[in-house]
Amino acid sequence: MAKKLFVKTYGCQMNVYDSTRMVDVMAPHGYEPGDSPDDADLIILNTCHIREKATEKVYSELGRLRALKDEAARQGRKMLIGVAGCVAQAEGEEIARRAPTVDLVFGPQTYHRLPELVVRALDRSLSGGAGVVDTDFPAEAKFDHLPEESRSQGAAAFLSVQEGCDKFCTFCVVPYTRGAEFSRPAADVLVEARRMVAGGTVEITLLGQNVNAYHGEAATGGGTWGLGRLVRALAEIDGLERIRYTTSHPRDVDDELIAAHRDVPELMPYLHLPVQSGSDRILAAMNRKHTAEAYRRIIDRLRDARPDLAFSSDFIVGFPGETDQDFVETLRLVREVGYAQAYSFKYSARPGTPAADMGDAVPETVKTERLTALQQLIGAQQIAFNAGATGSVQSVLFERRGNRAGQLIGRGPWMQSVHADAPDRMLGRIVPVRILDGHANSLSGAVVVVGETSTERTLPPAERAIA
Repeated sequence: MAKKLFVKTYGCQMNVYDSTRMVDVMAPHGYEPGDSPDDADLIILNTCHIREKATEKVYSELGRLRALKDEAARQGRKMLIGVAGCVAQAEGEEIARRAPTVDLVFGPQTYHRLPELVVRALDRSLSGGAGVVDTDFPAEAKFDHLPEESRSQGAAAFLSVQEGCDKFCTFCVVPYTRGAEFSRPAADVLVEARRMVAGGTVEITLLGQNVNAYHGEAATGGGTWGLGRLVRALAEIDGLERIRYTTSHPRDVDDELIAAHRDVPELMPYLHLPVQSGSDRILAAMNRKHTAEAYRRIIDRLRDARPDLAFSSDFIVGFPGETDQDFVETLRLVREVGYAQAYSFKYSARPGTPAADMGDAVPETVKTERLTALQQLIGAQQIAFNAGATGSVQSVLFERRGNRAGQLIGRGPWMQSVHADAPDRMLGRIVPVRILDGHANSLSGAVVVVGETSTERTLPPAERAIA
């Protein structure tokens, strides 16, 4: 009888990919994915350490799971609870100490060892021992030890090509929880991508903490490939109609990648390129290794290569020492660039990062005021961008059913959520949709072609319809 595995995922797309691979790793050992923790034999919290109070949220969830574990014991069932991901990497033994109900703690570089960890955790549980903790950074690449076969992720899927970061931004924990930069060999990426396409995937998002720092071993000819070269190779896979990548660093946008945006129609016209601040003084304090003007030049070069390219970004307000003038410079950059959307947050210290010891804290009320002003500006730009889509025809990949019967929801080339009436047989297909209206966070439209003989799958992967 198959055992049930329930994975709850927090945070970034990388964690979504990692959770999927955890399921793949455990499948040969008799574990099937479950939809609820209630009847699970193994529960894993795949955690994220980026946002404020991430650790507290994990302990709160563990408190709720303890009751489930106690109930399973009363029923004569053995339930294991694991904590994975970046909080596990950062906290390690502290999790096992504070939450004895946890049976295994493992970091993002060791989940390929999950079957072994589960066996050890079961042995210790039966003998009354403490939980198993594995937060090493193993020398071997975990990707070499993952099963070749994997479950279908659906029409749109994530593919991890790079991990870790060598930038050491002063506010960020990623170098400490994910380790140094590592790029998978291009041949391995292509093999996994072909397998995903064979399973029904038509859109792949390439993932990395610093994805455009990719420098994997070349699939042919020796040497290494950058992200731009990898994108070109992926575009040659028959059936792969869309390619995206995230998250990027401005310092690693090179000529080859810009040329790929110009030349590869499968590469979608939307790029998430975090800047964090428009003030050079704050960028230096963040150790971002670029200036606001350098960022503007990169944006200009990308737009010259592909005029319909839309951008999103990340911003932190209230970084230690940020003045009113620094914030004004951030607003100026936002107005000059013009974003399709952006993510913005108030600075919060992460223990162990250099910024946490900087002092010169910005008052919370000031942070709130600045965040409100920034989000109002970004929100206005997003509304204008969405409104500008009205009347265009976009290729929409329908991914799920809507809130009412007969409605499907998908993504257009520019990552906008599109709602349209369409039959269920169009799920997983790329369909031409005429945009009828743009809203604050989505678009609504009508399918242009309906019928079994329509050409949904052979449409150009990017309808360059937004001026």
